[in-house]
Amino acid sequence: MVKADGSKPSFLKDLNTLLQQNIREWGMYIALVVIMAYFTIATKGIFISSRNIANLINQTGYIAVLAVGMTLVIIISHIDLSVGYLSGFLGAVAATAMETWNFSAATSIFLIVILGALAGLFSGFLVGQMRIPAFVATLAGWLGYRGALQLVTMSKGTIVITNEAYNAIGNGYIPDISSTTFLPGVHKVTLILGGLTILLYIWNAINSRKRMLSYNFKILPRHLFIIKLIFVSILIAGIAWILAGYRGLSWTAVVILIIVLFYNFIMTRTVLGRHIYAVGGNPEAAQLSGISVKKITYVVFCSMGVLAAISGVLYSSRFKSATTTAGTLFELDAIAAAFVGGASPSGGIGKVTGSIIGAFVMMSLTSGMNLMGIDISYQYIVRAMVLVAAVVFDVATRNRKKI
Repeated sequence: MVKADGSKPSFLKDLNTLLQQNIREWGMYIALVVIMAYFTIATKGIFISSRNIANLINQTGYIAVLAVGMTLVIIISHIDLSVGYLSGFLGAVAATAMETWNFSAATSIFLIVILGALAGLFSGFLVGQMRIPAFVATLAGWLGYRGALQLVTMSKGTIVITNEAYNAIGNGYIPDISSTTFLPGVHKVTLILGGLTILLYIWNAINSRKRMLSYNFKILPRHLFIIKLIFVSILIAGIAWILAGYRGLSWTAVVILIIVLFYNFIMTRTVLGRHIYAVGGNPEAAQLSGISVKKITYVVFCSMGVLAAISGVLYSSRFKSATTTAGTLFELDAIAAAFVGGASPSGGIGKVTGSIIGAFVMMSLTSGMNLMGIDISYQYIVRAMVLVAAVVFDVATRNRKKI
């Protein structure tokens, strides 16, 4: 609709301006919606079915966790090639601890998280202290952890995990309220959690808006803010309803949510998060302003090691075993998810929530093409094109901002 003087109504003007200013951040969300809509139509609704979405979340879990850590590494202008086989190796250590050393699931997980932190600190030492390029230092880790994985699994080839509590992490779902009369066949607890999430989101968004107003920051116009609240609330409700139609929220999804909330809080609400972005944006200026680039490097790589351990837990528990091929190409999937999710190859830019969306974009492509029966060779080509498009989009949007 256009006014007599040829100008657009303020709503359309505000919406157009908002899209132009946030196209880089929102592009990945638009891409995910388009991909899911396409595969839903192409598979006649199978893709969006409750069972397939639940499986998609569980399949994405171990990559999504790695993508969160990789995003932080990329933000400080580094890369970590070692995390794939580190994840596989630590999963094998956990399997050995339970099946050979008779450790409990909790003790085994605690053990490999500590080992993951130490592995990350070692990478941070090579990069931050020894000044070895991260590509070279983590490539050495890639080789070393691959060899370590082969050694751990050498005697059996595949270590079958029989611990039910451990396997439930990758295959189990949260319990439900027992009721045969109210919404039979629907997971009630998942719906309740979905409702609470909507309320928490609205409360947090309103408080954040008030806080930004108090500092005279630029905010969304009221009508667009309300539309955003409604849209996101409907989206959360839709996801909760789809998941409730199968077995509800899986423990893998719970792990992902906890990690995303924790790291998003760190990156957006703490001094540490601001320092990580500062180091990525300009390490020399950060050092001159009193930020220890070396300490930040240690923290980020240590965090990456811990998340690699959690990824190893999710992967080995999902398949109830540890194999010699565990961790193969995990690091490349995590890097791709981070870039598709908005992280910049030049550093200083990236969001935790974006990395999760990026992981779901890449895994949705794989899931959808598998359902359509597309050959694996074409799948790799399509995923390569999506990754290249994401990087080109990043470069184009940054160059446009400079003009």
